[in-house]
Amino acid sequence: MKPAYEHVEFGDDCSVRVYHRRLPRIPFEWHHHPEYELTLTLNSQGKRYIGDSIADYVEDDLVLVPPNLPHTWASNRSIDAASPQVAIVIWFGGDWARRLADVCPEYAPLRNLLRRAACGLAFSPDVAAAMHGQLDDLLSNAPRERLAVVLNVLCALAEAPGEPLASPAAFSDRTEGPSGHEPERINRVLSMIDLRFAEPLRLSELCEAANVSERSLARYFEQHIGESVGRYIARVRIGHACRMLAHTSTPVSVVAARSGFPNVANFNRQFKALKELTPAAYRKQFAAGAIAETDTGPRINERSFSLQRNPRLPKSIA
Repeated sequence: MKPAYEHVEFGDDCSVRVYHRRLPRIPFEWHHHPEYELTLTLNSQGKRYIGDSIADYVEDDLVLVPPNLPHTWASNRSIDAASPQVAIVIWFGGDWARRLADVCPEYAPLRNLLRRAACGLAFSPDVAAAMHGQLDDLLSNAPRERLAVVLNVLCALAEAPGEPLASPAAFSDRTEGPSGHEPERINRVLSMIDLRFAEPLRLSELCEAANVSERSLARYFEQHIGESVGRYIARVRIGHACRMLAHTSTPVSVVAARSGFPNVANFNRQFKALKELTPAAYRKQFAAGAIAETDTGPRINERSFSLQRNPRLPKSIA
């Protein structure tokens, strides 16, 4: 099975992304991404798939997954049926972690941890329980506090024993596809969209950034992002509009224009298709406290767009 490509969104002011996932059961979502991922799974048991490693997991399962290694968890039951299953997911880039280890001796253990994690690492329940005790600070609304906890946790893991998971043979599937360059090409396109979403975006420009044909780009997006180029751009634009509606009194027409929708009627139609509210109603409910968005990037309980699909969203790019 080809793994889906997940584009992890960090926000403008964050070098780590923390995701607090709560749900009745953890579904099978075979995927990969270019970031390291540290996942603590609570109140859940089932199967864990890391590359070619398939193992049972139970309460306090703590695993570090290296970049672009396909992985997923799939639960079969909750330990406490009255409570949701929980996954605390931390994504971070290896480049800055290695640079930090190079310039700060206090963080030198990070280099060893990333080296050991080349095949994935599973840690003992005792180690997971120690991380569990820091969740209040890890789930803080302040990015700097989250970063401090993540660094402490990673340094502690560097000194803890861990069980390697995937075999070296699993790495041949990391960038499965005709050329092996799809994730890199997709990242170039996603970066362009993030920077220029408010401008008219021509498909030819995106294809030039990725050095692929329009047909290939469409196929890459469907395979790795799970939706069309146009739908993804609309999601980015509407996400920006949500933040403006929630935190400013800017007129809806101006919000639409600054979010990449020169036509207000088209903006209203696409906004309602995604949010099931008109922009004005969204602003009103947010002011009343019915919706919780932030203006600093993705919410701590919000999944990346690339693994959230909405077939009702219109397909147009502009």
